[in-house]
Amino acid sequence: MSAPVPEEASFFTAVGGEPTFRRLVDKFYEGVAADPLLRPMYPEEDLGPAADRLALFLMQYWGGPNTYSASRGHPRLRMRHAPFRVDAAARDAWLHHMRVAVDSLGLPEAHRTALWDYLERAAYFMVNAMDSPEPAH
Repeated sequence: MSAPVPEEASFFTAVGGEPTFRRLVDKFYEGVAADPLLRPMYPEEDLGPAADRLALFLMQYWGGPNTYSASRGHPRLRMRHAPFRVDAAARDAWLHHMRVAVDSLGLPEAHRTALWDYLERAAYFMVNAMDSPEPAH
């Protein structure tokens, strides 16, 4: 009789669970709080609720508890971001702060790459406004 094969750990567990995702989001929002382009997109005086929503979403996406869906329903990310103009400049600012946050975690390369690839795809997906073309002279 062979030994049972251990279940592959979820990404959530492999990177350290909730504390890792909370550190990621806290570091990200440190940058957002001081960003003149992104900060106005967060109407709440305190960024805490937005940070909590992002942390819960990311934890659920990567195999953690389903607290996000249980409290907020389906993510519907594009719909939830529709009231805000998300152009290439906003995307790039978001990615800058998220890159700093991801790099601050000190994850093994494979985990860092997987996380970053997802976040980069998500940022491009959220763009809902094209930059205005330069007027012809």
